[in-house]
Amino acid sequence: RQEQPSTMSGVHKGQDIMSGDSLPSAVPTLKVMRLQSPEMGQPSAGMVGNRNLLGTALALPDSFGVIHIGEVFTAYIGALNASNDLPVRHLTVSAQLQTPSKRFPLPSKIDSSSIPGGADVGPGGGVDAVVTRALEEVGQHILRLEVGYGNNGSKSLRKFYRFNVSNPLNISELTTRAGDSSCFVSIAIENSIASGGNLGGLTISSAEFQTPPGLKAERVSGCGGPTKAGTSSAVALFDSCGRLEPGSSFRYLFRVSVASEDSSMKGIACGDELGKAVFMWRKAMGETGRIASASVICPQAHPAIPPEMVDRRDIARVWTESDGKFVVNGSGLSVDVAAAAANRSAAHSPARGPAAFLDEVMAITIEPIDPPKRMELAKPTEIQLLIVNHSDRMMNLQLQMRLSQMNGVVVCGRSFKNLGELASHGASLVVSVRLIALVAGLLRVQGCAVVDLSTGQEIKQPPLFNVFVDKSTPDQ
Repeated sequence: RQEQPSTMSGVHKGQDIMSGDSLPSAVPTLKVMRLQSPEMGQPSAGMVGNRNLLGTALALPDSFGVIHIGEVFTAYIGALNASNDLPVRHLTVSAQLQTPSKRFPLPSKIDSSSIPGGADVGPGGGVDAVVTRALEEVGQHILRLEVGYGNNGSKSLRKFYRFNVSNPLNISELTTRAGDSSCFVSIAIENSIASGGNLGGLTISSAEFQTPPGLKAERVSGCGGPTKAGTSSAVALFDSCGRLEPGSSFRYLFRVSVASEDSSMKGIACGDELGKAVFMWRKAMGETGRIASASVICPQAHPAIPPEMVDRRDIARVWTESDGKFVVNGSGLSVDVAAAAANRSAAHSPARGPAAFLDEVMAITIEPIDPPKRMELAKPTEIQLLIVNHSDRMMNLQLQMRLSQMNGVVVCGRSFKNLGELASHGASLVVSVRLIALVAGLLRVQGCAVVDLSTGQEIKQPPLFNVFVDKSTPDQ
């Protein structure tokens, strides 16, 4: 892209040409053009028949051309005096960019703030300027220009230039919890530019995930790495170049985790903002743009609850008796319960909705500490459990491992243990239990519950963790 030098001949400040505010003024002529790179091989302005005036491959785009979110809109504005004998007096040109939601002023060297009182432009002269603005919204935009001239700018003319801004990339995300203090965020992007003569291919020059304070993100490498000979495979080379043809898509995986010890104590709870993905892209002729995804929110750890379900007993049944794959280990359930309790205490008002009952239904949470991934058949294994009281009252607890609800992996020894009194508001303790596997296979450790001996309140727990039981492989 080249910008020609401005034409400033015949320009004078104030009333240098002729004095007196009552003298006649010529009517200025306004010229506007978007500054951009030419496109490839598309019949458009600058061509006569099949002959391209710019060469064999380049052509100037018609009107404002195709504009995408993330690009920087750049326009050339020229105000000319086409009169042969009269000057244009007190000339000013102001520009605004109206988006679907806001209106932004576009400062330039020819607006009223830069030229107090306006400029006097002699016959055949003119003034010009370049205005820019990054495009951040999809939809119809309007470049609004107002030209003031005459006695102290008493006369004016307005011009409106409408253009549409489209989205070059469709962005979708999928977030999975990975424990109390980390999440995996999968971001998929698809090139939504229509293919055709303008060659809608894009090159993704950078992809990063920006997190709020207290969190950090790292990109997880994908497949297609170096071969045994030390060279990259064809798939890896193509993926690393970042090229996206129209309709093509690519997926990025990021791991978002806490960045400090203070954040680690709090963890990442349901509803916390994780950040957003930011992509830099480049067109075939070098024009660049920047686009960001919507803010990514940490999902809930527990199984989904129907909106119409408000009975706490039904909610507890869904969370503890779900036939799905939900287990406490790695789900972040205890962090969600602690956050719900803190929100209720801070709000000083009754909570609403099924998820708001989380701290009441799961007043006590039990979470395994570094449970084994493998167990040996018929060999007892000791497991440590973290028990937290999220309620606002002290409880006299008894831990129960109910054999009737355990399948394949059962408790070894007594099926209950008195824990004594546990203080309120996040107090915790660690206990040990012994488990033994009776059958081989991939099994879930379940059937755990706690009972408040003072009130008789029973709090069933979801399955604690998955474990693979092998007949011959020792514990790992």
